[in-house]
Amino acid sequence: MRRNTRFWFERWMRPAFGCLLMGLLTACMHIPTVDERSQLAAQLANSHGWHAVLLSTDRFSLRSYQATDTRSAATLTVYLEGDGLAWLAADTPSFDPTPVNPLGLRLALQDPGPAVYLSRPCQYELADNAQCEPKYWTSHRFAPEVIEAINQAVDQLKQPFHAQRLILVGYSGGGAIAALLAARRQDVAGLITVAANLDHQAWTRQNHLTPLSGSLNPADSWQALQVVPQVHFVGGNDTLVGLAAVQPYAARFPATHQPSVVVVPGADHQCCWASIWPMLEKAARQTWR
Repeated sequence: MRRNTRFWFERWMRPAFGCLLMGLLTACMHIPTVDERSQLAAQLANSHGWHAVLLSTDRFSLRSYQATDTRSAATLTVYLEGDGLAWLAADTPSFDPTPVNPLGLRLALQDPGPAVYLSRPCQYELADNAQCEPKYWTSHRFAPEVIEAINQAVDQLKQPFHAQRLILVGYSGGGAIAALLAARRQDVAGLITVAANLDHQAWTRQNHLTPLSGSLNPADSWQALQVVPQVHFVGGNDTLVGLAAVQPYAARFPATHQPSVVVVPGADHQCCWASIWPMLEKAARQTWR
């Protein structure tokens, strides 16, 4: 009965409650329900002939979207979603981190090669899982157990493709996950990030934010990442993350192994990556040839 009550509250009361928490004095900005957010992702995937796959790991279940017609591929590209709706207000965590705009999925659906999409823990109607706590989309969003769960999921994603190598693409917080994953695996042929938080310690200091105390910091893994070809795209108008979270990461590397950082004029944290992604993705791969 307790879980049913929570389900009812999640679907009908939480969006209104979230509006009150944000303290808006006029009409509250509409926050789509979890159902609406999940349906949007499903509709986007279905429109490209992709379907959902639920992946079980030791700690979390993760939602993947992939093409129905799976063909063998030596190299598989895995797109990792951002943090999603992590916060309702500066001091109020969301009840469910399912993204309002699944930008990682929008990028994945444009990839011409064998590619799959992987969500973050607790996204897409999975936040009711007993393992899901708000810390996993706030302070512990890059925790060791999160990285391990995604690592296990990626192993499962490789199997039907018989893939030997990976290209990891991460949007926003998914970029941090991609970097941390690349640092611990031996099969990553390339790392691409979009508007990513690659040094959250420097980022929280500069912006006077609460440190992500339970999270690993990608910048600390620079030694393992020296051998991984990398391109990191940063929005020229991104005031949410921007260069403050990428430059300190790149500065950790010696001059002979500096990763490529590309500032994209006119782009911010969300706009307009999807519309220019085919061009950016092609350019990133060409830098490794």
